[in-house]
Amino acid sequence: MRPYPFTAVVGMPDLRLALVLSAISPAIGGVLVRGEKGTAKSTMVRALAGLLPEVDVVEGCRFSCDPARPDPACPDGPHTGAAATRRPARLVELPVGAAEDRVVGSLNLERALAEGVTDYQPGLLAAAHRGLLYVDEVNLLHDHLVDTLLDAAAMGRATVEREGVSVSHAARFVLIGTMNPEEGELRPQLLDRFGLTVEVASSRDPGQRAEVIRRRLAYEADPDGFADRYAEEDAALAAEIQAAQKLLPSVALTDDALRQIAEVCASFDVDGMRADIVTARTAVAHAAWAGRTEVSTEDIRVAARLALPHRRRRNPFDAPGIDEEQLEQALRDAELPEPDDDGPGSGSEAPSEAPPEGGDGGQTPASGQQGGGEQRAGAGKPFKARLFRVAGVGEGERGRRSRAITESGRTIGVQPPSVREGKPHLVATLRSAAPHQRDRGRSGPGLVLRKGDLRYARREGNEGNLVLFCVDASGSMGARSRMREVKTAVLSLLLDAYQRRDKVGLVTFRAQGAELALPPTISVEAAAARLEALPTGGRTPLAEGLLEAARVLRVEELRDPRRRPLLVVVTDGRATSGPDAVRRSHAAAELLAGVTSVVMDCESGRMRLGLAAELAEHLGAEHVPLGEVAADALTGAVKSRLGRAA
Repeated sequence: MRPYPFTAVVGMPDLRLALVLSAISPAIGGVLVRGEKGTAKSTMVRALAGLLPEVDVVEGCRFSCDPARPDPACPDGPHTGAAATRRPARLVELPVGAAEDRVVGSLNLERALAEGVTDYQPGLLAAAHRGLLYVDEVNLLHDHLVDTLLDAAAMGRATVEREGVSVSHAARFVLIGTMNPEEGELRPQLLDRFGLTVEVASSRDPGQRAEVIRRRLAYEADPDGFADRYAEEDAALAAEIQAAQKLLPSVALTDDALRQIAEVCASFDVDGMRADIVTARTAVAHAAWAGRTEVSTEDIRVAARLALPHRRRRNPFDAPGIDEEQLEQALRDAELPEPDDDGPGSGSEAPSEAPPEGGDGGQTPASGQQGGGEQRAGAGKPFKARLFRVAGVGEGERGRRSRAITESGRTIGVQPPSVREGKPHLVATLRSAAPHQRDRGRSGPGLVLRKGDLRYARREGNEGNLVLFCVDASGSMGARSRMREVKTAVLSLLLDAYQRRDKVGLVTFRAQGAELALPPTISVEAAAARLEALPTGGRTPLAEGLLEAARVLRVEELRDPRRRPLLVVVTDGRATSGPDAVRRSHAAAELLAGVTSVVMDCESGRMRLGLAAELAEHLGAEHVPLGEVAADALTGAVKSRLGRAA
């Protein structure tokens, strides 16, 4: 079935422009498309491949070498005097669950040891060379694949090393990713590798939505006929892209334009110099797209809107975006001396309201007393939190929290012979094969290997966990300053969970019961938003909160059995809801005694009852006063004790 035509997609001009500019200048670094589900993100990306010009490749080369400049280290080389052929540009899709060997390629270790032959089977990075590499749901990509993409994007090469055997090949591609922010954010290192970013959302205009439905139904009824109707428009757009590619080397980037780009990037306090470089490349591509031979203020304005939103974020909980008023002011401060400059008034949209700065930004205007006796308090600025680990050694998803048996990491032994996956262990393989060489008729160099000789390494690394927060939101926690401290501490632990690639959930309890405020998810941002809006007031149903946490953990054990849980109970230990509230809370705690837990003690004041410490005993949990959640507080306490001991 023919793909949906690019020009048939309704609306989304920013995404259309970003994809076209990346096609004109692959050096921009690709596009990250963020948006809710069902907004035709994948449809537009897949349609883009049909607009790209064909590429010349060395005939028979599995790595798509350019006949004019072949890779001297190509595994299929050398290509001196090789014949050339032409083929369409490729769009290679990288599945979220792909194995590392499928992405970078694989080496046949058996042939390497037995015959001395480097038998390399190329992966997806080789297929994407000089084309597009598309990752749908890129925010769900496993960390080891993210690392692989980072290396390839930075070096322009992919390298496979296995037990002393190494193969390298060129891997330059336009990286395009799509993601739904509700399912979690992207690692900052990979986020910065995307040249441009675009936010998309479905239209709220009934007429436009009706046109989307009309076209989609027409395409499903007759894909070929529908594609034919837009073939002329697609061909015209493809011709315009090729014309812009030819004009691109002739576009002048003057010193004044460079100064204006630097002024804009500096005004947004971006990290590093990649933002300046990407903005410059995008401005040049936009000038070529507009048919100009010199970069103008309008080109820089468009480039900044696409290249800076994801680079000005200060922490994972800051919303991406760009302040239009700040952008216009920066452009005016370093305005180009061009007589035909459109000036800052070319943008007709009203500037978007800037998000509030600082840690108090989450407070609502009614942050004091709310209806029904509820109170709300905003969180302060997050700090570096202590590291809490799950006891033992797991086998869960890769992450950075607890010890686990993983596919990468330090080698700690050899897998049993029945395990036939992972990375081979060279020494163990040789030991397994050595006693059988005479029986197998070995003569000359090399070993005679059988598949049964292969032994695989047992490696230890770190895993991500399920961090379930069980937060007391009752009236005893409702003092404004105290709840602010609690939210700040939990927010800091959420930031730590984000950095360690954990899954998080949020249970709250107040008044007469408990609720699952946020089902377990990798979207730490969603948990931070729920925490910020958390009201307080009423009695303290501690037992109900713990029982709800136990229920959530049971369900998650069935859904995601490899991800071990860490329970963080945030409370002052009081239980005041219902008869025998304290006894029931202790009984509920004992149901969770097998779960690695932390009790964050929020009790304050001169007269302290020690109820949270007592709860920790029943849970078998680590007891941590609220003031000791910060990593520097722990360091200070250790130094103080060492000083007294001296």
